[in-house]
Formats: sequence, structure tokens, C-alpha cells
Amino acid sequence: MFIAIGNFILAIPASPAIFYVGLAVVVLGIGLLKPNVSSVVGALYEGQAGARRDAGFSIFYMGINLGAAVGPFIAGGLGEGWNWRLGFLTCGFAMLIGLAQFKMTEKYLGTAGYAPDVPAEQKKRSWMLVAMVSVAVLIGASFLFLRDNVPSETALAQGLFIAQVAIAVGFFGYMLFFGGLTTIEKKRVGVIVIFFLSAALFWGGFEQQATTFNTFAVDYTDRSWLGSMFPENVHPASWYQSINPTCIIIFAPFFAWVWVALGARNLDPSAPFKMGMGLMLLGFGFLIMMWAAQLVVSSGGKVGPTWLLLAYMIHTFGELCLSPVGLSNVTKLAPAKFVSSLMGTWFLGSAIGNTVAGLVGGHSASLTAEELPHQFLIMTLIGGGAGVFIMLLARPMRSWIGDRK
Repeated sequence: MFIAIGNFILAIPASPAIFYVGLAVVVLGIGLLKPNVSSVVGALYEGQAGARRDAGFSIFYMGINLGAAVGPFIAGGLGEGWNWRLGFLTCGFAMLIGLAQFKMTEKYLGTAGYAPDVPAEQKKRSWMLVAMVSVAVLIGASFLFLRDNVPSETALAQGLFIAQVAIAVGFFGYMLFFGGLTTIEKKRVGVIVIFFLSAALFWGGFEQQATTFNTFAVDYTDRSWLGSMFPENVHPASWYQSINPTCIIIFAPFFAWVWVALGARNLDPSAPFKMGMGLMLLGFGFLIMMWAAQLVVSSGGKVGPTWLLLAYMIHTFGELCLSPVGLSNVTKLAPAKFVSSLMGTWFLGSAIGNTVAGLVGGHSASLTAEELPHQFLIMTLIGGGAGVFIMLLARPMRSWIGDRK
């Protein structure tokens, strides 16, 4: 509901302040939706084998991307072709349709997602914490935006990054030292911390599809229909955002089948190993973009869309190795009383990655064509190096995971 309301606010022809309000409401809705729906999927696979659970999350992930594949074609096409407010309005109505579908079919979920039995005193403390955080956010937002010298987008992103990291450190620190966990539970939370860092790094590179890659699509990619056959008809750059979800829809069943088939033969790679594979594939995708950027420099013109298509596909393979496996293992490794909280923290890792992607994308947009190959090389080394490091840690991390491999 909040996502729908946020999109309707974004469709209002008003000031930039209203635009930011709409974005804030959308963010609030996503924060309420994503960790909870993932926890529900985890509850549906309670007691299931690791490979089957990972496969279930892969199918869940494929369902998410059905909408993500259609969205850029409809909303992006309406936005670039006519008016962006019409695109937001369409998204709002789509959210209402999704809400109606969920309410009509939630009976099939059984008890999955029901609130746990929590003492009244603990509930009271939790709501007091929510109220305090909400008041702090409102005060902070008022201080930032209700003054003459409004901070720039870059300054806001940098401040947001610092706040996100501080929240993550504070939450994990509280859980490990004051959460009343056993030694085994602390080790498993330690594994989640490593997964959290891997996810933040992965999304920091992956989400440049909407920043650095999109800039590359606009400035350095030949977007004419069928090349020289229809040079006057240029398709919207936003349509490239459908490549990733489309690849997920196509390849998620294959990855799910691979994990189940390997699990049946006792050959299923460990979760840390899969995470490392995801990061290595991230680095390989940036290597492809480095080659494309070098071709732009050497030719002095534009390159075909094949380079972007290939990079998006390789990054999708990395996502299918890392994201559904991470979702599955957070719900599996988290102590029972912290499952929803840790799911929220897992998505905080995604948020940190998105913030980094925005900052890097803003920097990349200011680079010349000659500087892009070096930028992509740095990203290649970071992603590939982190992947190798995590894969080397896979064996000792298995002992921390214990019987929940």
C-alpha cells in the first residue's frame, strides 16, 4: 500500500520537496515488504534440505523479476516517450493490483508469516524504539530540508552511507554482545556478517546497471533499431533495465535445478562458495565493460548493445549465485527471535550497496571515455578479488554454519 501511495505522490506535478516525500514513502513500503515476504518464504521451507530451500528462493526470486522485467518497458517507455509522471501513476495502479492479489490468496500461506508470541513488555519496548527512531528521522529530515542551504545529492548520499554503516555496526554489535546468544548462534551470526559484507560489496557493483551502465547506454551504445536498418528509431535507454530481470526469469529455473541436482549427489557447493562465485562473476562483468570502453576509445564512436547485454547476463549469473542463496541462509542461520530483524539487516546490505552504486555512478558520469576503461578495471579487481577471498574462507565458514549447511 505504501509503495502505491508513494508512486501516486511522485505522479503529482509539484515541487522537488514533494518528489522526495514520494520517494520516502516508497522506501518505507519497500522496507515493510521485502524482509517480511522473504521471511514468509523461509517459513514455507522450514525443515527442508538446503538445496531445496535454495531452489525455492530461486523460484521466489524469479517471481519478483516478472514485474521487474515488464516495469521498464511500460513505465520507462511512458516516461521517456511521454511523461515520467504517467509512468509513476502506472506503477501506483500496478501496486494496487498486486495488493489485491495478495489479499485474495494469502490463505494458501497457512501460518507462515504469523507474528511470534512475544511478551507484552518486549512488544512495548519494540514500539517505543520504532517511535523514537521515527521522531529522530523526522527531526533530521526537517533539519536538512527546511533550511536555506539544502545539502547536495552527493552530500546526502555520503551522509546516508555513514548512517547505514553505523546502524549495521550497532545492530550486529548489540546482537553479538547483548543478544543473549549461545556460542553456536554467535558463530552463525558471524557468518551472516560476512554474507552481509559480501552482499554490500556485490550490490555496490551490481546496481551500477542503473547508474554507470545506463550512462554508458545513453552515451556510448548504438541504440538504433537493428543497427543501420532503422537509424532514426532509437529505443529508450531505460529498456536495458529489463535485461537483468528477464535473464533471471530465463535462468533462475536452471540454477534451481543445478542446486537440487548437485545436492542429490552430495556435491552442492557451500553457501560461502556460492557467494564467492557471485562476486567473481561480478568482476567478470566489469571486465567485459572494460573491453567495451576500450573499443569506444579506439574507435572514437559507439559500440553495439551486445556488450551491455553480455555484461548484464554475467552479472545476473552472479546475482543468482549470491542473492537467493543469501536470503535462504539468513533465514536458516538466524536465531529464531532475530529472523525478521536479520532479514531487514540483510536488505540494509543491499541499501549500502545501492548507496555506493549511486556515488560511484555519479563519479563515472563525469569521466571521459578515455577514463572509463581504468574505472571498470578497478571494479573488476575489487569484485574478482573479493570473490577469491570469500571462496578461500568457504571451508572454515562451513564449521561455523554447523548442521545448517
